[in-house]
Order: sequence, then structure tokens, then C-alpha cells
Amino acid sequence: MIVYKFGGASIKDASGVKNLFRIVKSVSDKLIIVVSAFGKTTNALEEIHKLSYDNLPLCKDKIKNLFLYHYRIMDELFDDKKHPIFYIIKLEFDHLQESVENKEYGTFDEKYDQIISFGEIFSTKIISEYLNKTGFANQWIDIRKSLVTDATFRDAEVDFTLSEKKIKSTFDFNHNGIYYITQGFIGGTKNGLTTTLGREGSDYTAALLAYFLDAAEVVVWKDVEGILNADPQYFTETSKLNKLSYQEIVELAYFGAKVIHPKTIKPLHNKNIPLKVKSFMNPKGDGTVIQCFEEYEEDLPVIILKKQQVLVSLFPKDLSFVIEDELSKIFKYLSDHRIKVNLIQNSAISFSFCFDNTNNKVKKLIEHLKEDFKVLYNDNLELLTIRHYSAQAIEKVTKGRKVFIEQRSRHTAHFVVK
Repeated sequence: MIVYKFGGASIKDASGVKNLFRIVKSVSDKLIIVVSAFGKTTNALEEIHKLSYDNLPLCKDKIKNLFLYHYRIMDELFDDKKHPIFYIIKLEFDHLQESVENKEYGTFDEKYDQIISFGEIFSTKIISEYLNKTGFANQWIDIRKSLVTDATFRDAEVDFTLSEKKIKSTFDFNHNGIYYITQGFIGGTKNGLTTTLGREGSDYTAALLAYFLDAAEVVVWKDVEGILNADPQYFTETSKLNKLSYQEIVELAYFGAKVIHPKTIKPLHNKNIPLKVKSFMNPKGDGTVIQCFEEYEEDLPVIILKKQQVLVSLFPKDLSFVIEDELSKIFKYLSDHRIKVNLIQNSAISFSFCFDNTNNKVKKLIEHLKEDFKVLYNDNLELLTIRHYSAQAIEKVTKGRKVFIEQRSRHTAHFVVK
């Protein structure tokens, strides 16, 4: 059994869905297809979620535009305009409108997950029906009923024991055919509320299914030839990495490489399941293989740029040392509020850390820290990480930038820059 995962960029239009069919139709093994939302649908749903609190008329217009986008895809895929999929998706959009208007959700994040999850429901239902129409018989699965999580909305933790039991029962290749299609990124609580696994969490879903069902491999289909040594969006000269170890990809993901979700690797590593990253447009290409390799064998630095960073520096008000008691308070607060720290640097009388500026937590954090420390901070910064760095690589990527913090270890160099 194998698991294929298709991201939103690969299925942003009808031609992308048709290309997905061309890739999966030649698979003779048992197959699970994990699918993200079409194109930029998740971004659109995030905007709808925000508008639901203060501008319902505009919110309704945004939902209509999103429906028309999905309708155009269906219109190209289905010649029969009376095909049930048109009614099915219209009904799902009605449910989306109901969720938008629902005032009973407990928190902002809870409502976020209920609304954002519709993207994957739309895409998987359309693709499943299209594949069935073309003769590729498959079963659509609502992953929210099988992948059980806690109620930490927007970054849910998976209940491995209960999820494994439910997934093995649901994906029954012996009785229900050999092809399944389901959603990435989302799960559900025991009480039936939808949760999400963090942005780009579809990779993690694919890895979890592979882990629970002992898959032979996972293939993530991207709009690039494999994993590149730098993001072509920010760097003009890039090269493909042919193979990487689990350990190496974890390092890259941790520091912000967007090609693989950070949580994806652990379940695959635990069972030594290979992960392949291949080109959606060139399926016969070799791509990049991630497995249990001993050493980094590529003669290339790997450059990662992480935007929207905040650098906070703390100084004791009485010129005392920053010692363990103070540090433990700081780390507890960061942990309690799920603030991801990317870099730390300290001296006798200062402590600095760099973190992602997400979920509007900066102001509250600064106010809290000011109770005990003198606080300086800079926002709108970037974190540059270079794995397997060279002097030439450092000079090239830091030239013309103001460097706030620089750190180097045996294999990795970090620069907080503006």
C-alpha cells in the first residue's frame, strides 16, 4: 500500500485535477490519495473567517466568489451539468454559510477550524466524483471521523491509539476496494468538532496514514522537481537535492523550509517508510528521496528564509544576572501560549529570542515581559538559516542586510536580519 499526497498548488484548476488522474490511474497497488484544498482556497477561507465577525455582507460575497471558483472547476470536469456533484458542493457551501453565521463557537480558533476545513471537503468530494466518472472507482472518506485529536484548535494533537484503531477499520482494503481519497490537514475531536493540524498539515496526514497502515512509501506531489536547496521564490540560483536523511529534513523543516511539514517525518522514521517528493508536472522524474541515510552527501548549502520574525531582548531592571528562575518563567509563558521560538542567545545580563509573529501574540507577550524586565524588540525581521554553510554562501545571502544576531555551529549558521 502506498500514500499519495497532492497539494493545493497542484490542483488549483481543472487541468490540475485531470493531471492527478493521469498520475493515479497507472497505480496498481492499494492507494490512499490525500488531498489539500484547491489553490488558494485556504487563504480565502481565512479571510472569510475574519470577516465573519464584523462584515457579514462582504463575507457572503467572498463565499459566493469561492463557490464560483469551485463551480468553474466542476464545469470543466463534468459534461453532465445534472451530475450530483453540483448539488453536493452547493449543499456544502450552504453549510459553510451556516458555520460563518454561527455564534455559538467558544473561541476564535474553534470557529477558525470549522470554517477553514471546508476547503478540503470541497476538493476531495469533487476529485472523488471525477475519478469515479472516469472509471477510477474510489471511496471518499471523511478523515474527521477517523483521525481523532484533542481540542487544541489550529494545532491539534493526534490521539495515536484511538486514531490507529479507527483508521485501520475505515481503510479496509480487503472489503472496500483498493483506492481511497481523503482530506489532509484536518481531524476531529471525540465530540465531533473539526480540528486542523497546523498550516501545510496535509503532509502530516499522509505520514500518519502511512504509519498506521504500514505503507510501503509516501509520495508528496509538488510543483517542483523535488526538494531544492533554496526557495526559488526568494533565490534565483537553486539546485535539486537528490536524497536527504530523516534527520536532515527535520532540521530543514524546523527552521522553516516549507517543502515538508515539520511533524511529517517522525511517524515515517519510526517505521522507516521512505518519503518521496516528486514533480506533479514530471511524474517520471526521480524527485528527492528521504530515508535513513547516514550522511549528507550533497555538495550544496541549503538556504532557508523565514519571514515575519520578531526579535525580543530582555534585560533585568536591577542589572542582576538572567538566571534559571527567570528563564524558567519566560519559557513557561512561551510554552503556555504556544509561541514557537526559532533562535535563542543570552549573555550575563541579557536574553534574546526570535520567534514567529503569528496569531497576534506579540503585544500581549511584550506587556507580560515588561512586568519583570526591560524589553527591546524588533519586528518585520527575517531568519536566514544555512545548513552546510560556506563563507561564500554566507557572504552571498547576507550581503546588503542588517544583521541583528549571528550564530554558527558545525553544520548550521543562523542570521536574524532586516
